[in-house]
Amino acid sequence: MTEVAFHFNAPDSLAYACRLLRKAVGGGAKVVVTGSTETLQELDGLLWTFSATDFVPHCMADSETHLVAASPVILSTSIAAVPHQQVLLNLGGFVPEGFDRFDRVIEIVGQEAQERQLARARWKQYTDRAYTITRHDLTLKAPAQ
Repeated sequence: MTEVAFHFNAPDSLAYACRLLRKAVGGGAKVVVTGSTETLQELDGLLWTFSATDFVPHCMADSETHLVAASPVILSTSIAAVPHQQVLLNLGGFVPEGFDRFDRVIEIVGQEAQERQLARARWKQYTDRAYTITRHDLTLKAPAQ
């Protein structure tokens, strides 16, 4: 059964996604990131600039076939025809159809009320389908000031 994890209270969801993707790729994982076109375009730009010393190889799902096959991170508005099925990072507001083909699903939830409300609905959808959810509260990991 697919493992589902929610990462709550991200101060900046896309910056956190960049760090998470860097860690996943460093560990050899293949990740599909799904969300709106606008979100994926913004993430694409951030993946090129978020670190001066790191690069996270990635491409859009509609890139040339050889790029998609070679990229450990695929950015796609739909997960219907993606080549990787190891980790799904959902940056969208709904549970993607076909998420259960992946070994793991990660949901990133920011601090805004609307994001939290949409996350609660997704949480309910997963639990209604009998998925056990792992919760990661990012405020508990924040360094002391």
